[in-house]
Amino acid sequence: MTESCKVKEINDKKYRCFFELTLGIIGGKWKPVILFHIAVEGIMRFGELKRSIPEVTQRMLTKQLRELETDGLVHRRVYRQVPPKVEYSLKPSAVKLIPILLQMREWGVAYEKDQMSQSVMEEGCGRISGPIVAPMYRDTINA
Repeated sequence: MTESCKVKEINDKKYRCFFELTLGIIGGKWKPVILFHIAVEGIMRFGELKRSIPEVTQRMLTKQLRELETDGLVHRRVYRQVPPKVEYSLKPSAVKLIPILLQMREWGVAYEKDQMSQSVMEEGCGRISGPIVAPMYRDTINA
């Protein structure tokens, strides 16, 4: 059993473990998607981001970008011109997240495949095995 951690705080984010801290910074529906799109393009303007993620509202995109900027993951460059121009790019701390985001994407691909094959098995009355236990991960998770 793991012992409880003390509550810590960074940039007004309270957390007890590093997993909570990470999810507090990149958690939510849109932040990983925003980071991924900026990583693919390198530099993006607000309108480009909005077009690449049509399901997000303008208000939510603005809010998420501000939070990513406050947390030091996204750089916002404002050009003093008419009409105003703002570009977003990743800071080095966000670049370190890209392999993790790619792994999350790969997991999604595998999950979709598993779910599709599982529903086919269920239709055919196939037997579905129980959960897989991974004792090799216990030390890492409890660290």
